[in-house]
Amino acid sequence: MDMIKHYKETGRTLMLTGKNLSVEDVGRVARHHVLVGIDPDALERIEKSRTMLESLVEREEAVYGITTGFGRFSEVSISREDAIQLQKNLIASHAAAVGDALPEEVVRAVLLLRINALARGCSGIRPTLIELLVEALNRGVTPVIPEQGSLGASGDLAPLSHLALVMTGEGEAFYQGERMSGAAALAAAGLEPLTLLEKEGLALINGTQIMTAIGSLAYLDAVNYFKAALVTAALTLEAQKAVPDAFDPLIASVRSYSGHGYTADSIRRLVKDSKLIGSDSHKVQDAYSLRCIPQVHGATANALDYVRGILEVEINSVNDNPLLFPEEGRVLSGGNFHGQPVAQAMDFLAIAVAELGSIAERRIERLVNPSLSGLPPFLVEEGGLNSGLMIAQYTAASLVSENKGLCYPASVDSIPSSANQEDHVSMGTTAARKSRRIMENLAHIIGIELLVACQAIDFQGPEYLGRGTSLAYNRLREEVDFLEKDRILYPLINKAVELVKSGRLLEAVEHEIDLSK
Repeated sequence: MDMIKHYKETGRTLMLTGKNLSVEDVGRVARHHVLVGIDPDALERIEKSRTMLESLVEREEAVYGITTGFGRFSEVSISREDAIQLQKNLIASHAAAVGDALPEEVVRAVLLLRINALARGCSGIRPTLIELLVEALNRGVTPVIPEQGSLGASGDLAPLSHLALVMTGEGEAFYQGERMSGAAALAAAGLEPLTLLEKEGLALINGTQIMTAIGSLAYLDAVNYFKAALVTAALTLEAQKAVPDAFDPLIASVRSYSGHGYTADSIRRLVKDSKLIGSDSHKVQDAYSLRCIPQVHGATANALDYVRGILEVEINSVNDNPLLFPEEGRVLSGGNFHGQPVAQAMDFLAIAVAELGSIAERRIERLVNPSLSGLPPFLVEEGGLNSGLMIAQYTAASLVSENKGLCYPASVDSIPSSANQEDHVSMGTTAARKSRRIMENLAHIIGIELLVACQAIDFQGPEYLGRGTSLAYNRLREEVDFLEKDRILYPLINKAVELVKSGRLLEAVEHEIDLSK
């Protein structure tokens, strides 16, 4: 959750070293089209590793993926004359991914992360290859990468092969909103394809960039939605005239999870000066979905810190195979392509954010249920003639149930491949894709809580809201009016959800109330 920048920037160009990329940088390049360049020291490292590789080829040493086949065929020697054909065959045979194309922002993140990994200078590629990747990213050439087909070890082989195809003038790409052949996209951008030389095909496809790109963007969304969930939870607390004791810093002081303290403090700041919190003198304590917000939301905050740590290691790692270490004069074959760290982090992220939706749905239910809220049934006048927000709660419950199924961890599964040579895999990309789907559902649940809580506030008196919650209430009311009687509901839900997803809800609140950790 720490937003400190670690990048070296010249003008508007993010200079990549392979060592200091942040998750926020991934978002800036993927979503805001910040330009990238290669640090001169990184280019020097790349040249050294290429010189070393060419020496190995000249001596005809047996090195996996360079002078041997792949996977089950690692014992098959490849002649120097066939080494280039080997790389071409590798990309063609491995480009077997299926399903819908990954969104543009994800593919841009994939390109960025692949460039950053190659910038470490352990992959034996030519500088011209990394320069082509940089120019493709900067000029908006977006390879068409189907989302399904990765086992997460040896990396994201199948989907990354679709990226590699475009660099050779094959496959398909999007350019300026149009889908076309890879060759046409490169030409339209003023670029020329490359013939991949020894090791270069393997260097492009042997890595964890698909799962890590999806995971990085999902994490950024999770931070946004986590804060938005604090805001909507605070609105619900006010609508329910909650007892403030559960958010007292003394309680956090004797159970010292950082997320707990941060969550309780954020809620206190959001409801500061409220005339609703604690105004029901008959209440001693609230239900868990209100009283345990510091514990449940706080646990998610702790999980986000963990996930960030894993992602920032991975986005600054070399994860192809074999690896060249020119300074030590060694070539080592290992398993950095195995996505288990990311897979487990993505499963943890999925569970952590799904719980935000689960507890939010229970708060929504309390607001629309008159026996729990003390408010009109389903928050509408003339109940019976009007159904009010009854079905909004149904929708939230449906999304929570779907998220429960999606939370089954992918990382506990493994299907052997390559004639049992690759006999344990991570399923990291499956885990990342599921977490992205859960994030989409969560945004809708939080949007529904925003809509429902503000409707409930109108029965309590919006003039009595706290400093932060009043800002959130006013922002929604700029988009959605009070529901006096039934009208088509989905446009209202969509407007509330868009406030959450776009970050505009948080912008309105954080203009005065800092929710950073």
